[in-house]
Amino acid sequence: MIELVVNGTKTQLNSNPDMPLLWALRDDLHLTGTKFGCGMSLCGACTVHLDGQPIRSCVTPIGDAAGRHVTTIEGVPQSHPVKQAWEALNVPQCGYCQSGQIMSACALLAEKKRPTDADIDSAMAGNICRCGTYPRIKNAILTAAREITP
Repeated sequence: MIELVVNGTKTQLNSNPDMPLLWALRDDLHLTGTKFGCGMSLCGACTVHLDGQPIRSCVTPIGDAAGRHVTTIEGVPQSHPVKQAWEALNVPQCGYCQSGQIMSACALLAEKKRPTDADIDSAMAGNICRCGTYPRIKNAILTAAREITP
């Protein structure tokens, strides 16, 4: 039995400790906002937070999350400035990568309240958007940063 806290709720899973966290979230907990993209930690679609740090859940064994806090896109309140900026600026095109993009952006702004363009580029480098909405993503992060620290 693996115990962890997912989106603030203590959870027990009877899963193989080597199973990727992504599949425990999607298949066992039915939290389908976290997406499978590449399965090799290359695209960022599966990004979640583990104890507040962004990780790729497709390559993180659930055993590594035992006793820790996992936050998925479902655990980020709709009122969060990043989600608000994403919606206000119509960031998503197809939307597939957006949960991972938002999770990376939230982690960046938790660490740096006023990120520079270079900070944003660095933090978001592991998140691929096939539709190429990178300018809108950057604008949304800058907008959210202004909302967090006016």
